[in-house]
Amino acid sequence: MSLIDGFGRTIRYLRLSVTDRCDFRCVYCMDEDPTFLPRNEVLTLEELHQVARAFTELGVEKIRLTGGEPLVKSDLSYLVEQIASLPGLKELCLTTNGSRLKRFADPLKQAGLDRINISLDTLDPARFRTVTRNGKLERVLEGIDAAIAAGFRGIKLNTVAMKGNNDDEILDLVAFARDRGVDISFIEEMPLGVLSDDRRAHSMLTSAEVQAILSERYTLIPSTENSGGPARYYRMPDSKIRVGFISPHSHNFCHECNRVRVTTTGELLLCLGNENAVDLKGILRRQPNDIEALKRAIVGAMAQRPERHHFSNAGETHILRFMSHTGG
Repeated sequence: MSLIDGFGRTIRYLRLSVTDRCDFRCVYCMDEDPTFLPRNEVLTLEELHQVARAFTELGVEKIRLTGGEPLVKSDLSYLVEQIASLPGLKELCLTTNGSRLKRFADPLKQAGLDRINISLDTLDPARFRTVTRNGKLERVLEGIDAAIAAGFRGIKLNTVAMKGNNDDEILDLVAFARDRGVDISFIEEMPLGVLSDDRRAHSMLTSAEVQAILSERYTLIPSTENSGGPARYYRMPDSKIRVGFISPHSHNFCHECNRVRVTTTGELLLCLGNENAVDLKGILRRQPNDIEALKRAIVGAMAQRPERHHFSNAGETHILRFMSHTGG
């Protein structure tokens, strides 16, 4: 069995959410006063491992652990160690807000984590507190330095680009990445979750607009490199780092999409921009340890995978779940 959808796309990449909880309350990711799920509704470590095993046996080569914030999950290093040992897995990655990374960078590296993405939207401490609603920038910067010292195969900063929020820091963020020798990707904000205002209609900053800002100081050379995800990468003649752009609005990449998501409640999301999902948790709990039943459900779900997403920022929200529930 292999994972090929109705449009001929082969699934090689799984984003696996290990928790919906987070120590930040980022404005583009969750409500200011979120309600977190009861423990019995989320997948256990054993169930997460079983999901990862099923996907690798179906040909998935890359798994990214997400949240919420994965580092609030107890025993995450143990889960990393278990998943890293799965046959056929070529790359195990993690996306984090970096606030706890100073403590966990070394244990994660020792457990078998290959690459790490760290969210960083601003270098201004006051603005950081506003965007995250309670975060401390200095802890994240210490986490970035700890990840560099730990020696991961790859480190990348993820920046959600927003007008009126960090468009005046685009050049500074790239300078910071160059100084640290780490990659950076700029992400167009995705219209997930209901907000109480029309901020998204005014804050949208496209990848082309970010590139125009960068062209004031840097020469960007298109690269054919592919990290297995949706980013388009560029190089600079005077630096070893890559600058990436993830553009779900302005540069639709659905025709080459090779990934699916499993939420912390065990829903297999077949597309970030659609609500269709398949319940894997029910199978895991009705038929525990039946890996073949789980694999059949995953293969069968591929027929429901849509051709593309349809995002809009015109004051209309089609996807009601926040990014914290989706798994990034």
